[in-house]
Amino acid sequence: MTNGTRPTQPAGSAPAFYNNPRFRALFYQLLLVIGIGYLVFLIISNTLANMESRGIQTGFDFLSTTAGFDILMTLVDYDATHTYFDTFIVGLLNTILVGAIGIVLSTIIGFLMGVAYFSSNWLVQRLSVVYVEIFRNIPLLLQIFFWYFAVLAALPSARNSYSLGDAFFLNIRGLYLPKLISEPGAGLVYGSIVAAIIGVFALYRWAKRKQELEGVQLPVLRLSLALLIGLPLLATLLSGIPFTLDYPQLKGFNFRGGITVIPELMALAVALSIYTGAFIAEAVRAGIQAVPHGQTEAARSIGLKDSQIMKLIVVPQAMRVIVPMLNSEYQSLVKNSTLATAIGYPDLFTVFVGTSLNQTGQAIEIVFMTLAVYFAINMTISFTMNWFNSKVSLAERK
Repeated sequence: MTNGTRPTQPAGSAPAFYNNPRFRALFYQLLLVIGIGYLVFLIISNTLANMESRGIQTGFDFLSTTAGFDILMTLVDYDATHTYFDTFIVGLLNTILVGAIGIVLSTIIGFLMGVAYFSSNWLVQRLSVVYVEIFRNIPLLLQIFFWYFAVLAALPSARNSYSLGDAFFLNIRGLYLPKLISEPGAGLVYGSIVAAIIGVFALYRWAKRKQELEGVQLPVLRLSLALLIGLPLLATLLSGIPFTLDYPQLKGFNFRGGITVIPELMALAVALSIYTGAFIAEAVRAGIQAVPHGQTEAARSIGLKDSQIMKLIVVPQAMRVIVPMLNSEYQSLVKNSTLATAIGYPDLFTVFVGTSLNQTGQAIEIVFMTLAVYFAINMTISFTMNWFNSKVSLAERK
């Protein structure tokens, strides 16, 4: 039966399988997967064939051989007699360290500068604008060079160090701090710190629930600080202060003992924090501006102070806009940390893709392991921020 020139489907009959949208969608996706799989197979097979023709061995056996080189900074025991797998661990820990420092500092700087944009003080507001416009538009590599070669390189020698008492010293070789050494009984103190952190989260959830149900606002910040400081302090006193301090001391031409923060780490962390903080400040500004102005006016009409309005009204609503952009900035910070090789900071890219690859020639394995690490770190950040975003997003009514 026809309708004009177009045939119609007989009533009650099923459409042909090739006209089924679900079948076509699955069929095209299957073709795409097969095509990508074949492309990957060709790349791998050609690579292995070319490596075999050049006598290049493959495999991960090199990880158990001796590296034969020292590393400037390590968070675990390491020397030239350790293996290439140990260099991988050292580089990984150094990458995580600078990434964690950068995320914390850039978040603090970004939120302070983002909120300062809305300050009623003209000078504070203009400083926020100048900060963002300057540091966001200067390439990160140049900023790293500035802090490393212009600022830290101008510090005095070890004998003429800037000092704070007999505990802290700053010179061209780095920053020297006292080192806390644990003694028997320190486990109780560490346990109290974990308990205090758990208590802060429980206090925050209880205070939020109480405010929602009863409208009672508790001093969460002061109570949290009291818990974080008081509980470990009490445990320290009860356990007889199970700690000693190892102070850095000048011996010869350099300091010995304590904790040494190398200038490469300081320059990289400062540059990453200031650079990423400028982008976070813009995200904070955008999030705050996304909150309807009527919310602020309504809050003022019931007598709330500006600090209360920002804390209770504006920031909670702005977070749903800020958090997705924070996710991107944190991942960019971790990826930008590979610029550490420009100043010799021993991160994963420098010691593993750089020195280890040059000595072993195992390019495929080393690059694959490095790619896997950065992928895992960034996916961890992504999952964490997506979970946090689900907690701060507005719940829709069903």
